Amino acid sequence: MSEIRVDRIKDEAGTGAVELSNGATVPAGKTLTVSGTLTYEDVTNVDSLGIVTARGGLEVGAAGVGGTVSSTGNVEFTGFTTIPKLSGTTEMVSVASTTSITARKEVILELDCSKGTVFSHDLDEDGSVGIVSIKNFRVDTNSFTTATVIFTQRPSTPTGGVGNTLPTALSGNPGGIGTNITLQPRNVAANAGISTNGRVGSATTVVLSSTAKDLDIVTFGVHYNGSGAATAANYRVVVSKSGDFRFGSVGF
Repeated sequence: MSEIRVDRIKDEAGTGAVELSNGATVPAGKTLTVSGTLTYEDVTNVDSLGIVTARGGLEVGAAGVGGTVSSTGNVEFTGFTTIPKLSGTTEMVSVASTTSITARKEVILELDCSKGTVFSHDLDEDGSVGIVSIKNFRVDTNSFTTATVIFTQRPSTPTGGVGNTLPTALSGNPGGIGTNITLQPRNVAANAGISTNGRVGSATTVVLSSTAKDLDIVTFGVHYNGSGAATAANYRVVVSKSGDFRFGSVGF
């Protein structure tokens, strides 16, 4: 038995790594530190008694084809819609992004399902909801995806309708949340958006409260029948609302 005490080992040419033909063993209680990239070939199992830390995330299958866990906590597996940032059983709420439709003083409300399935949006004086865009939801098979928005009405009482938040038409557009919906499924080639409309209970419309500071919770359900992700007829969107929430007069 003998030992070698050196700081660095290189191959014979002095330009590369050495080959440990029969492998190497790290004694119990000792650690192996790698400052670069550690690559395993033909590893059947990895058995760890402690914590495995993957700072950049985790991929299952080649290039993550089976699933991924991002470094920020987003979890996604083939056959499942994205599970965003699991924190116990509590869903994280993302802020819905908006793009202005200048001529009509309306906004496109964008719900990006890669960030979550629950969103918040505060209505303002000149930014009424004209189009709801639902994007980055999975369409690998027959599936149903939901996107829920917590709307907060503007601080002052709205008058004359707030775009698609009241039955009253604005700029020639029919009223009602979900009247104009754009679907942008994940990984659909040449995806400029599929234009459609939401189906509502009793074939009426979904409107938001006309009382200042009220809360409305609106859920969009997208059913894809699995018959071709680029075809509008293969999608059905339903819209439902639970709203007009404000403090009651009893006990306050």
